[in-house]
Amino acid sequence: MRVLTIDMHRLERALDDPGPLEHYLDLHSGEFISLDGDAPDAQTLHQLESDPERYAGIPPLDTADRIDMREAFLFDLHDPHAHPLLAAALQSRRPLRTFGYELEQFPAARQAWPIYEKARLHELALNWLMELGLEPAADTAADSAMPEGIRRRLLRA
Repeated sequence: MRVLTIDMHRLERALDDPGPLEHYLDLHSGEFISLDGDAPDAQTLHQLESDPERYAGIPPLDTADRIDMREAFLFDLHDPHAHPLLAAALQSRRPLRTFGYELEQFPAARQAWPIYEKARLHELALNWLMELGLEPAADTAADSAMPEGIRRRLLRA
């Protein structure tokens, strides 16, 4: 595996971006390029097309992936009142919106969700990099600022 300095937070945000932007990772420098899918910048488009082997498109999570992430969260949630309502929300006509609305009713679950989501996005980002044969360079500043309990969960996953 090739070690590359990558802004993991930005990669996680790109994976979680449902918007019109297309995100690419420069496999040589670790920099990110964002391209507006509706009105692409000609210079950026030319840059991507001139050396396609250098750039990897970052695949955003689709709706099914987002629902799966929330279902996995429910397996870790030990709240007998929240679990059935959140599970039902994921079966509704608008599962993501309904899940978010129902989550607001349960403070403990509402606090646990962003922590779980961040850890899961980090795991997905690492898996995607591994598929590309890349490994992020250690970010000692970020590691030292991370609470010990979260660090243990990420290393265990």
